[in-house]
Amino acid sequence: MSHDAIVIGAGVNGLVAAHALARAGKRVLVLERRAAADGSPDVGWIPAQVVRELGLERHGLAIHRPDPWIAVALPDGGRLELSQDIGKSVEAIRRLNPADAARWPAFCGRMSRLARVLEELYTQPAPDVETRELGELLRLGRLGLRVRRLGRQGMIDLLRILPMSVAELLDEWFETDALKAVLGAAGVMHLRQGPRSGGTAFGLLHHHVGSPAGVFRPPLSNVREVLARLPGVELRRGVAVARIVVVEGRATGVVLTTGEEIAAPLVASSADPRATLLGLVEPRWLDPEFVRAVRHIKCRGVAARVTLTLGRAPEFSALLVAPSLDYLERAYDDAKYGRVSLNPWLEARAEDQRVVVHVQYAPYSLPDGGWDEARRQALGDVVVGRLCEHVPALRETVTGCDVLTPRDLEDRYGLTEGHVYHGELTLDQILFMRPVPGWGRYRTPVGGLYLCGAGTHPGGAIAGGAGRNAAREMLKDTER
Repeated sequence: MSHDAIVIGAGVNGLVAAHALARAGKRVLVLERRAAADGSPDVGWIPAQVVRELGLERHGLAIHRPDPWIAVALPDGGRLELSQDIGKSVEAIRRLNPADAARWPAFCGRMSRLARVLEELYTQPAPDVETRELGELLRLGRLGLRVRRLGRQGMIDLLRILPMSVAELLDEWFETDALKAVLGAAGVMHLRQGPRSGGTAFGLLHHHVGSPAGVFRPPLSNVREVLARLPGVELRRGVAVARIVVVEGRATGVVLTTGEEIAAPLVASSADPRATLLGLVEPRWLDPEFVRAVRHIKCRGVAARVTLTLGRAPEFSALLVAPSLDYLERAYDDAKYGRVSLNPWLEARAEDQRVVVHVQYAPYSLPDGGWDEARRQALGDVVVGRLCEHVPALRETVTGCDVLTPRDLEDRYGLTEGHVYHGELTLDQILFMRPVPGWGRYRTPVGGLYLCGAGTHPGGAIAGGAGRNAAREMLKDTER
């Protein structure tokens, strides 16, 4: 069977791109290196356009928003629980600091208005600031009007907050260490930066997109599972792409590691830009300056994933272990010099009789040798120990501990340096500068080859956004 398009990778973005192309009449083949899906829920806001256009709700899409969405472990043994309902959060905060409780609704309202601007930006390709095309100029004008409708305070907030450190922003609003810590953690999620680094306030807004006011973590869903069983595309698992075939500057298909060659006039990769362009494309087809830019994409994995199997379900749904912004900054200080944090910040999520823990900071590269089994076990012991300080009953229920360092994430999932967002969401790597300046519209210097993964706009934690945007650009090109 001949194919009109090949999509590399069966993650959410790859599958969304594949189904969007299939709905336009393309015969699409999806190639996935893993033999089976891992079954874990997908983390990220799913744009309403993706849900509607692919009819995901009719096919069993389930979105889970934990309530409380986070519980912050307090030094005295208590917890600050933040709810999906602003009123409940206000009451929880009031028990610690009445002044902060009074400020919470106003803070949430202002952050929500700014996040909605990002939401609008994320549901379409990044603005082309160098364009001379009338359609794109009109779009830029509409975006300007959208910002203008924020009002004077909203425009000041947008221009002022985006380059700020998340610590500076939070210090202006709140006094409670635990409250600032949970928001600060969102600002540095998957960044090799601390909360006092410039631009991390953007991270807080990014992780607020698509969520109700007062919720600063994306929801969980089964979107990948639903997409994988949707009819309309051919999905082959357990096959790895060794090379993208390029003839006279244009992609014509792929070669698998088995030697099999599959032809198609369109190829889209949902793998990260560095893995795709530096690993699957022969260098002679790319300009050296472009290669240099791709090679310098900041993709510094600093987060490990620890999965605990338990004898019974834990007593929490989501728990943060990070008592203050200073604690987060000190955890980053270790990683700044390539060391695993002595006291990492942990965000634990319960899944039936499992607890999946985000551990930051655990660098991809270590100065005194690489990750070995002893270091993995030591990290697992730290995680269990820190969690049990706040949930003592957990220790006797732990039956297994699986540690995936950034290097393990690279080996298992093909993530460059173990970065699940395919590149850090810093101000120099967002919008039209993602993945690199000048190539923010999913195209590459190779004709017929596109990028459609989290390494492109709008980035990680936006489930299917890049895939949908990329497919629309691919279809636009084929119609010309």
